[in-house]
Amino acid sequence: MFYEYLKGHMGISPQVANFVAETEASLTAQFSKADEIAAVNQLKILKAMQQSRLSDTFFNGSTGYGYNDEGREALEEIFTRIFKAEAALVRPQLVSGTHALAAALFGNLRPGDTLLSPVGRPYDTLEAVIGIRPEAGSLAEYGISYREAGLTPDGKFDYDVIHEALNESPKMATIQRSKGYSWRPSFTVEEIRELIQCIRARSPHTIILVDNCYGEFVQADEPVEADLLAGSLIKNPGGGIAPGGGYVVGKREFVENAARRLTAPGLGGAVGPMLGMTRTLTQGLFMAPQAVSSAVKGAILAAAVFSRLGFDVNPLADAPRSDIVQAIKLNAPEKVLAFCWGIQKAAPVDSFVTPEPAPMPGYAHGVIMAGGTFIQGSSIELSADAPMREPYIVYFQGGLTAPHSFAGVVFALDAMFKKGSFTL
Repeated sequence: MFYEYLKGHMGISPQVANFVAETEASLTAQFSKADEIAAVNQLKILKAMQQSRLSDTFFNGSTGYGYNDEGREALEEIFTRIFKAEAALVRPQLVSGTHALAAALFGNLRPGDTLLSPVGRPYDTLEAVIGIRPEAGSLAEYGISYREAGLTPDGKFDYDVIHEALNESPKMATIQRSKGYSWRPSFTVEEIRELIQCIRARSPHTIILVDNCYGEFVQADEPVEADLLAGSLIKNPGGGIAPGGGYVVGKREFVENAARRLTAPGLGGAVGPMLGMTRTLTQGLFMAPQAVSSAVKGAILAAAVFSRLGFDVNPLADAPRSDIVQAIKLNAPEKVLAFCWGIQKAAPVDSFVTPEPAPMPGYAHGVIMAGGTFIQGSSIELSADAPMREPYIVYFQGGLTAPHSFAGVVFALDAMFKKGSFTL
């Protein structure tokens, strides 16, 4: 019925709808696994909320300085339980994942320290934060050096190079879980755990920060062995309901250092009004496992569909998942544009808009971003983006419901089909 409606009422080519329907029918086992993980994570969050004695009296919020905000304290306690941490900073004042990571980096690094990335080049927006790409106010301007251990040709950790870098006892190591704008695999919790064990053995005083963006609740476990984890609430843990915000969780000392960077020395995490957002942030967290499961199912479908058409996809449809991002190598700018135009047409908001590549703050190349989302920039909602550079890889993610994520795949495929990008 779903695919018949797409053909009969939404202008989708019958060949495209039939092709995707046939592909979806082969993915029962993968979808079932996603449902199992969502069920476990739902119980984990439920238990954390119950243990923290969450009450509706906490949802009133605070203004001004935000002193003694019981709702904020409860929400942060819930995050500490979920991520098996000592402390958490969960604030609407953290405007993005990059901001949360920057607070953790600037809060815990000092002039003369070294930051190590043992997983290759970080995400584009962090290049300016670190100073890989010169930018006023970067870590480099504060005398903090940076070292990078590239991955092996097959996208694995290069332990020989990592061991050499750890001999210098870097102050901090940052591990990016998701692939970002690269073709490497996203790292599983098990892989990250192994890398953390290596760092601990070689350089026990190095602070380990995991960029957890796009990865929360995709697996039944989180990389809780790290000293710090950071992410955005308009990605996975906000469940598509949180209107903004970010989080930093981990060891108390390092979280409080991030809080001092967010506010001011002497204030730290003791201030920060919730401005009436406590309910939506908490409810979004509760809904997150189902939203993440829907996004994962859409990513699996996209991988299967485009792989059948001969496009390279990362990861494959039956591969283990560690984030919600599906990379598809389209090899031509016009195919990227058509894909993103299709995603925009599938949106509930601004479906009439035609996205075009443009400069974006924090990015070195022009980027096309498609996604008519209820929350601006929310990538747990159906969206797709691509830096306009070879080999023209598009990154597809999100979908608050599985049917909407599936519709995104259909609309993107149909737009490419009508532009002659492939034949069926």
